[in-house]
Amino acid sequence: MLYYLFEYLDRHYNFPGAGVFQYISFRALGTTVLSLLIAAVFGQRLISYLRRQQVGETIRDLGLTGQLEKTGTPTMGGLIILAALLVPVLLFAKLSNVYIVLLIITAIWTGFIGFIDDYIKKFRNNKEGLHGLFKVVGQVGLGLIVGVTLSFNDNVKIRVYDKPVVSSTIGEVQRYHDIINPTITTVPFIKNNEFDYSSLLFGLVPDEYTWIVYTILAIFIITAVSNGANITDGIDGLAAGISIIIALTLGVLAYLSGNARFSQYLNIMYIPNSGELVIFCAAFVGACVGFLWYNAYPAQVFMGDTGSLMLGGVIAVLSLAVRKELMIPLLCGVFLAENLSVIMQVSYFKYTRKKYGEGRRIFLMSPLHHHFQKKGYHESKIVTRFWVVGIILAIMTLATLKLR
Repeated sequence: MLYYLFEYLDRHYNFPGAGVFQYISFRALGTTVLSLLIAAVFGQRLISYLRRQQVGETIRDLGLTGQLEKTGTPTMGGLIILAALLVPVLLFAKLSNVYIVLLIITAIWTGFIGFIDDYIKKFRNNKEGLHGLFKVVGQVGLGLIVGVTLSFNDNVKIRVYDKPVVSSTIGEVQRYHDIINPTITTVPFIKNNEFDYSSLLFGLVPDEYTWIVYTILAIFIITAVSNGANITDGIDGLAAGISIIIALTLGVLAYLSGNARFSQYLNIMYIPNSGELVIFCAAFVGACVGFLWYNAYPAQVFMGDTGSLMLGGVIAVLSLAVRKELMIPLLCGVFLAENLSVIMQVSYFKYTRKKYGEGRRIFLMSPLHHHFQKKGYHESKIVTRFWVVGIILAIMTLATLKLR
């Protein structure tokens, strides 16, 4: 909203300083500062309110050190992240940008699913929360919206530059053409660095049906990453810290992909209008850092499903928007490892129980962070080391820009 106000003042009244709002870097800085302030102020008040309402976490004794000490810690703190994310974005971002609109919808949609789940658990005293089927339906619905929008909206495009043409009058001319609703994405470590989803149809059906394949992929990615973030949110500061690292990386990728000069220099896909995603990433990082102030060990508040499902959903849609969804297994490696540890543990337990009459385990406990807790590591050390792994994976992701 402020963007349009200052654009109007600059265009019609030459208002001093109004033109600075045209710069992504300035707005990203302002967004980060504002999100931090909102998280700091709103966070403390929300924590106090949740304590008065006795919205505390019920801890099931799993034999983990220091676990029972967390009983009664307020949950639903994801509302802090939501407020600190959405308010700055609404003020500083271009609300006509299709990617910003999609991400606002994603944050509200997934945050609402998580809120309903937390509300049923805490206010209805139902430990099961929202039925898993409704969560899946909600995630599938969001995937349909994202997949169809990115497949059919005319503002979703990539720009392809042709070889320079030499003109007798003005010398070398750089020509380009826009591909509307592209079906290509970025593949890491491959020479051409691009993959066309239409090839998955194997020529059996016309290419215009590629959107169906892409939408199915969007549904899978959103469901997998949001559930991965949800599972990762098991010890103080882990999910928020990893999300900060991922969002910073995606912010860099969005800035490079949205800048014609940088994308040409790095020989990567140029995605017009995607630079605006830097504003959303800045708000996301600021909101998570502000929340981490209260969520770091020993946590004063937990994010609950309100926050964890939202974090994963936003990260998934950000990846889809900048055409880096195939890098998710690398960039979101911590989420993937946590997800796989649960799948492997449950599958192996069921298999061995059926074959040997008793269930056996691969890990001492799943998800993976609980395995290390069982091994005697303090949770703050586990979180710090997972952050280090997340940073390494982020660096490797950025390295794929040139390693082909």
